[in-house]
Amino acid sequence: MSKLSGKVLVVIGGTSGLGLSAAKAFVREGARVVVVGRSAAKVHAVERELGSAVVGLAADAMQPETSARAIALAVEKFGGFHGLYHVAGGSGRRQGDGPLHELTDEGWQFTLNENLTSLLYSNRAAIRQFLAQRTGGTVLNMGSVLGWSPSPQFFATHAYATAKAGIIGLTQTAAAHYAKDNLRFNVLAPALVATPMSERAQTDAAILDFIRTKQPLDGGRIGQPEDLDAAAVFFMSDDSKFVTGQVLAVDGGWCVS
Repeated sequence: MSKLSGKVLVVIGGTSGLGLSAAKAFVREGARVVVVGRSAAKVHAVERELGSAVVGLAADAMQPETSARAIALAVEKFGGFHGLYHVAGGSGRRQGDGPLHELTDEGWQFTLNENLTSLLYSNRAAIRQFLAQRTGGTVLNMGSVLGWSPSPQFFATHAYATAKAGIIGLTQTAAAHYAKDNLRFNVLAPALVATPMSERAQTDAAILDFIRTKQPLDGGRIGQPEDLDAAAVFFMSDDSKFVTGQVLAVDGGWCVS
């Protein structure tokens, strides 16, 4: 039997990069999936590619009602809700994120809203639904190794690092509080992965030289979205039924290099 057979999952930020790769993996493993993304065109493209196992919602994860709408759509279209994967987030560099002495108020607010507040909204909506259903369930949040393993030369975006550290705090406190309800909360924390967010780094020769020693596994390369898929499937499946409050770095060796 497929690992996610019978599961109905919601992926916030599921139309590109890590979220899209995971949504495809979830469908391959038998899940039915609601994907949320800002672009209606991208949402429709995912629906066309993945077929009847996927329903899309074009909406902004930074709006408080978006995740609740997505979960309601999962229940309406697929008859249930078993897990949430929050991937949505991004760099605030263009809005003013950077080293602390350069970090603007606007950069701080934007970056925390996009990465941490949006995740609060999705996690809160998921937990409310699980408690109303009186079922167990799983929440997987997208973190980053920058939340505890900084890179001062090339990735000095201090609001982003703060948001990713905050995700760990929120996830672990929720894991502790809701374990009695059979609700699991975990974090996946990648290092540098080839996604639309990391295009600047992917074309920077100095960063690529750095990555060869900082992420030395498999030839010293940038990660690919599919490198995280197996871990995401694990956390969304019953294989992880005795795992909560954990942070798994899928990082090519970043944290030990």
